[in-house]
Amino acid sequence: MAAVHRQLEKHLQRWMGKNKVLLVFGTRRVGKTVLLHKLAEKQAEHAMVLNGEDFDVQALLARRAASHYRQIVGDKKLIIIDEAQAVPDIGPILKLLIDSLPHITVIASGSSAFDLGNKTGEPLTGRSIRFQLHPFNTHELRQHFGYAHEKINLRERLVFGQYPEVVTAGDYADKEMYLNNLIQSYLLKDILLYEGIKNSNKLAALLRLIAYQIGSEVSYQELGNQLGLSRITVENYLDLLSKVFVLFKLPAYSTNPRKEISKGAKWYFYDNGVRNALIGDYRDLSLRNDSGPLWENYVVSEFMKKQDLASHGANTLFFWRNYNQQEVDLLQVKNSEIQAFEMKFNANKKVRFPAGFRNTYPQASLQQLDPDSFFDIINELNDTP
Repeated sequence: MAAVHRQLEKHLQRWMGKNKVLLVFGTRRVGKTVLLHKLAEKQAEHAMVLNGEDFDVQALLARRAASHYRQIVGDKKLIIIDEAQAVPDIGPILKLLIDSLPHITVIASGSSAFDLGNKTGEPLTGRSIRFQLHPFNTHELRQHFGYAHEKINLRERLVFGQYPEVVTAGDYADKEMYLNNLIQSYLLKDILLYEGIKNSNKLAALLRLIAYQIGSEVSYQELGNQLGLSRITVENYLDLLSKVFVLFKLPAYSTNPRKEISKGAKWYFYDNGVRNALIGDYRDLSLRNDSGPLWENYVVSEFMKKQDLASHGANTLFFWRNYNQQEVDLLQVKNSEIQAFEMKFNANKKVRFPAGFRNTYPQASLQQLDPDSFFDIINELNDTP
């Protein structure tokens, strides 16, 4: 099967030939290496690909001298360093490369914004641009497989998610085995490498608690009480989980803190398959009672993937709730324009937007997102710059 075309490719292509470091973040197994090699192939003999986890590569880059780097690079125009966070002192190395070789573009990939981001942050101020690669998004899958195929396979996506090797796996048993291995061998392993994460059982338990609270506001104090952790520790763990792209936070939207919740937060998974792997439930939607939360997680994560592709960090997504317990699932706020969305997995059930929201934001557009309307709406919103 031909490779699924990644939308991020065109965003990276725009910067080819410019003297910048392009930082590409994403969990392991989302396709970073495949994408980077595709970009290198398009540059043919003008590209150089290095594996940051290779000790020989680390030794090659360790001698920080402009003359040395000129010898290594020669007339190459694109330098790719995959898993760059493994290279000691990668930040100063990238700075010297880009400063001393004005004819090159550098792409450095990493599995964690916490690790690679910390190592490259200050040295690359003004020299770098950040991008994120996530599991396949619905636009990429529609472009590759077609509209009808994705409509038919939507229920499968809600259960098994959209990691590349899950999408292409032969049967459900293979998908389950892959996801179980992904959780144990990559996601949790990467997180536990960071200093301060002493108890893998607590971390896994926190993830499971979040998995059962999709669509609900999270109380850090309550989570801490359940896990025997302090509120601060829970917040730190969740922050790490967001920096390794397992979870993301949806903040509350408010223009009137006296009437609206302004400090609340909901947490979602970037991938439904990861969520279901954590709770060990791969049953068909007809056999489970969480189809609503799964649908909500899927929709919100698709919006978040789209945002990450377009905005490089600027948040435009929120939920809304007032003190009368009226709530709207998802808001997209751009240039003071508000688009409000309510999720319903059953397309036959129509939602009514709460009066409190309609009265406060009368100019907001109101749309229901169900399996019949979602693909058309997300496609209309897919005109990312």
